[in-house]
Amino acid sequence: MSGKPRLTYLNGRGRMESIRWLLAAAGVEFEEVYLETKEQYDKLIKDGFLLFQQLPVVEIDGMKMVQTRAILSYIAGKYNLYGKDLKERALIDMYVEGISDLMQMILMFPFSPPDAKEKNLESIKERATNRYFPVFEKVLKQHGQDFLVGNKFSWADVQLMEAILAVEEKVPAVLSGFPQLQVFKTKMSNMPTIKKFLQPGSPRKPPPDAHYVETVLKIFKN
Repeated sequence: MSGKPRLTYLNGRGRMESIRWLLAAAGVEFEEVYLETKEQYDKLIKDGFLLFQQLPVVEIDGMKMVQTRAILSYIAGKYNLYGKDLKERALIDMYVEGISDLMQMILMFPFSPPDAKEKNLESIKERATNRYFPVFEKVLKQHGQDFLVGNKFSWADVQLMEAILAVEEKVPAVLSGFPQLQVFKTKMSNMPTIKKFLQPGSPRKPPPDAHYVETVLKIFKN
C-alpha cells in the first residue's frame, strides 16, 4: 500500500463525497476502490471488512473506518480542521450537522419517484433559502471574518462549500439573496486545494445520473 487513505465505495457521490471533499481540502491524496456489483459488496460483508455491514469505508492510519460522521471527524482532527478548543469544535459540529440535514435531502433526491421530483426540488430550495443559508449568512456577517469558526479554515467551511455547489446545481440562483455567501463561495473556490478539487479530472464526482441510481439500487437491494 502507498500509505494514502483508501476509499471503498461506488463510483459516485453518495455518502463518500463529503469525505473526498474534506481530504482534498486538506491537501491529502487518496486512492479509491469502486464497487460495481452486489457480489463485491456481499464479499466485503462476508470477509468482515465492514463493521456494521455499511459503506463507505476508509482505510487510514491502519484502521478500517466506517460511519461517515466518524470518518469525517477523524480527518478533520488529523488535519487541524476541527477548531482550537472544545467550544470551536462544538460550533463546527453544530454547523456540520445542520448542513448534513440539507445534504441528506440532496442525497436522496435522485431516488425520488418521477411524480415527486418537482415537490422534492421545491423542498430543497425552501430549506436552503429559509432555514440553512440564512444561518451562515448571519454568522459571516456578524463576525466579519472569512471563515465560519475562529477565523480559521475548518471542516464547517468545507461542508458549507460542498452544500452551496450541490444546491446551485439544482437551483442556480439560490445565493442571489445572500451576499456574504457569494463572497464566501468565491474565496473558497480560490483556495488552492479546493480550486484543484474543482478542476476537471479531480476525484470530485459528477451529479448522480440514472446509471449511478441503478447501480446503488442493484448493490444495496435486500
